[in-house]
Amino acid sequence: MTALFATSLLLSAGCAPDGGPAGGGSDGSASPRSSPASSASAAPSPSPSEDVAEPPPAKGSVKVVSTLAEGLNSPWGLAELPGGDLLVTSRDQGTITRIDGTTGKKTLLGSVPGVSASGEGGLLGLAVSPTYGTDHLLYVYFTTASDNRIARLLYDEDETAGRMLGAPDTIVRDIPKGAVHNGGRIAFGPDRMLYAGTGETGDDGLAQDKESLAGKILRMTPDGEPVHGNPSADSLVYSYGHRNVQGLAWDGRKQLWASEFGQDTWDELNRIVPDGDYGWPEVEGTKGRKGFIDPVAQWKTSEASPSGIAFAGGSIWMAGLRGERLWRIPLSGDAAGEPLAAPQSFLEGKYGRLRTVLAAGGDKLWLVTSETDGRGTPKPGDDRILVLEVR
Repeated sequence: MTALFATSLLLSAGCAPDGGPAGGGSDGSASPRSSPASSASAAPSPSPSEDVAEPPPAKGSVKVVSTLAEGLNSPWGLAELPGGDLLVTSRDQGTITRIDGTTGKKTLLGSVPGVSASGEGGLLGLAVSPTYGTDHLLYVYFTTASDNRIARLLYDEDETAGRMLGAPDTIVRDIPKGAVHNGGRIAFGPDRMLYAGTGETGDDGLAQDKESLAGKILRMTPDGEPVHGNPSADSLVYSYGHRNVQGLAWDGRKQLWASEFGQDTWDELNRIVPDGDYGWPEVEGTKGRKGFIDPVAQWKTSEASPSGIAFAGGSIWMAGLRGERLWRIPLSGDAAGEPLAAPQSFLEGKYGRLRTVLAAGGDKLWLVTSETDGRGTPKPGDDRILVLEVR
């Protein structure tokens, strides 16, 4: 079925599962902090005078240039180091591995203590400090026996393989956990603040509860404190009404986008605004109901189960798990951030489930497969990091 898209940004939201039974798991298998940040910038907002690149063509293309690495176990988070090497997390093994950006050689950094890998939980998102050159810090989102947490670790490149990670310094704890819907994607934005997507753990009511960190997009300083300019000065909550946020990316106008699993009918791509209510569990997909923000694009659950997203060449690129394809959503490039044309899919069924996509500069993307997460059918060489050339 062809993907549907909606351009209204005024009303509702919802999304769709990753391949489990309807209303079940989405990925395959608390209270906000009260102390405000001492100093931080407001959320990035596009300027009307900002130079914006020419809009992309309505129809695009994808070419798989090479396989950078293979033989990965339950890869989830992906981040680039200065110099072009990659770091990848293993959800189930709780480890971080470095991938040489040219040869694909793998070096085990070590394990993250305290990771409890069960259901959809484990070692999930990964981000490199925006000041890595001076602090050598990595940020991770992971599930413990009692909660989901965000922590930072020192990466000592001079240590021996397997012993390169320092002890976790937890900056956010008590993000509710569940057998499903743990969210997990983290990324530093253009404002150099850390953003995190969380899930509602299967407890629908948490998504609309602003006192809970579940079913939200969070925005914080690198120390895990609320940012001046957040909707509430003493809260990490940036937007709410989410079922299970799986992807975060910013376009050329510094506009934040997020992918999200729904339940029975619609998966979503949302344009995120501060204090926006994206509707779960009141609505799923485009409903046009007052008070909720509609998705910019939506898909039947069999076509998507969206995971990571990236911005490249004027388009949002979205990895699909159950859909086993890569979606391209070309953006108009104007302040409204509307799609230029209907979403277009690539690589359908060729590499199985697709977990994470990351911009590699210019017309290149890295794409991570997800056949070893317990819901796929692994083939020799799975899982992989592919190098794509896109337009």
